[in-house]
This record gives sequence, structure tokens and C-alpha cells, in this order.
Amino acid sequence: MSTSVTSLPNSATVAALVQLSRVLALELAPHGVRVNAITPGYIDTPLTRRHAPETRRRIINLAPHGRFGDRNELIGPAAFLAPDASSFVTATTITIDGGWTAQ
Repeated sequence: MSTSVTSLPNSATVAALVQLSRVLALELAPHGVRVNAITPGYIDTPLTRRHAPETRRRIINLAPHGRFGDRNELIGPAAFLAPDASSFVTATTITIDGGWTAQ
């Protein structure tokens, strides 16, 4: 799979936010603060609905599940990170992309 030039700014932004969350996690851990990141893939939102039909078809054809994710599919992983049961989880990134990055 090739990367288009238009995805490079998004990739750089995501990488920067992931690294920022790691740095903040290390700095804030002594204060009992946990910092994690969630990186969603192509989620069906008003923004992604503005893609040209050809672009949407190409994304769907390349996606392992053959569809965009639903924003409700982000809730479970976010809820996992919130409670005290996950108190030892910090400096972690959870990628919710339907297997997109595994390709």
C-alpha cells in the first residue's frame, strides 16, 4: 500500500501526539496521573463523509473490514482506560483502525 502525500501531515501529527503523550506520561506518573493516546483510523464522521466518493470507495476497498469504523467503536477502549482497574496503564497508545495499520 502506498502512502499519499495528503496523508503525510496527518501521520506527522499523530506521531507527534503519541510522542507527547509518552513524554507527559513519564513526567506526570510520579503525581499519579496517567496519560494514554487513542489513535482512530478511518471513522465515519462528518469530516470523512466529505471525501470524494472515489476516495471513500478506495478506503473501503483497502480496509481489512471493508468499511469505515463507527464512532461508537471508540467508546469501549476509552472506557477501558478510564477506571482504576487500568491504573497501571500509562504511556500506551491504543490504535482503533480495524487492522488498517497491520497491512
